[in-house]
Amino acid sequence: MTTAHRFPDAGTEPAPLPGGPPAPREGVPSTARETLEAARHLLEPALRDRVNTLPAPLAGIASYHFGWTDAAGRPDAGPTGKALRPALVTGCAEAVGGSAPDAVAPAVAVELVHNFSLLHDDILDGDTTRRHRATAWAVFGSPAALLTGDALLALASRVLAEDDSPHVATGIRWLARSTELLIEGERADISFEERERVTLAECLAMAERKTAELLACSCALGALWGGAEPERIAALRAFGRHLGTAFQLTDDLLGIWGDPAVTGKPARADLACRKKSLPVVAAMESETPAGRRLARRYGPTTDGAAEETPGELALLARLVEEAGGREWARRRASEELDRALVALEAAEPEPDAGRRLSALARLACRRDR
Repeated sequence: MTTAHRFPDAGTEPAPLPGGPPAPREGVPSTARETLEAARHLLEPALRDRVNTLPAPLAGIASYHFGWTDAAGRPDAGPTGKALRPALVTGCAEAVGGSAPDAVAPAVAVELVHNFSLLHDDILDGDTTRRHRATAWAVFGSPAALLTGDALLALASRVLAEDDSPHVATGIRWLARSTELLIEGERADISFEERERVTLAECLAMAERKTAELLACSCALGALWGGAEPERIAALRAFGRHLGTAFQLTDDLLGIWGDPAVTGKPARADLACRKKSLPVVAAMESETPAGRRLARRYGPTTDGAAEETPGELALLARLVEEAGGREWARRRASEELDRALVALEAAEPEPDAGRRLSALARLACRRDR
């Protein structure tokens, strides 16, 4: 069941209103995609400036990873990230009456931490494609990409430490703790691949650490830089945590059924590496014939590609769906999104900012459109 919320979905394609839609205020984004674009335009100059303070070899690899240059260091217009986390930082700052430009430092910091995790994640998963181009480790080697990720993580702390906000010490502490939990979530995710069975509770706890924690921290940092009191910060942190869980469920669905033209990764990539994603684990815990069959076939591959044919991957996807894993993940994502929007309302955001955050949350949970 979908819950009604005070903030209607501004969406990406708003439905026309009787008499025509009201004209948006000048400079105020009217859709979720415009909100992301506005956040990216605010973020990117500061992010580029900060990345360019790194030693040249590390800055060059980071610039390639961010899509600013090609492998030879020439200017490029490669695909960039969605800027969801920075948009949550600036959006939550505005939601409590603060200014988006004043929250650029934490927005840059969370984007650096996120990309540290992506650089490491690609190495750990052996992914050779991200955002429709070769991953940094595939181009420059694992050691160079690993060290670049480390440099981005160190830079994130420096960005916050050098800001003139009175909240710097608290912000550094929060971001450090979130990063620790993100790393623990990544460790758990990797360990699941080596285990025959994983419980759904374990998988949900992993997702909360690996994905939801940094989104929650992004919202809390924005509210903190916006000058909010503890109660509103806590509500926006809860908004980010529930949104992060819904986001991960959506990502797991895309990892099996997503269009490679949209995801930038090969079809059924999560099944090929036998990832214990949420739909898969839900299917294996279903006690259905399809779930039991899936569990028998889902052991680690022995000598690689021989067991990872398109036919085998299609069969695994079908078993996940027949066992109810796909429907469970869709339903749980919807529930988590509803919880996120309830938490957003509890924060009593400024009306325009609340509508933009609501629309942004809905867009984040339907990234295949």
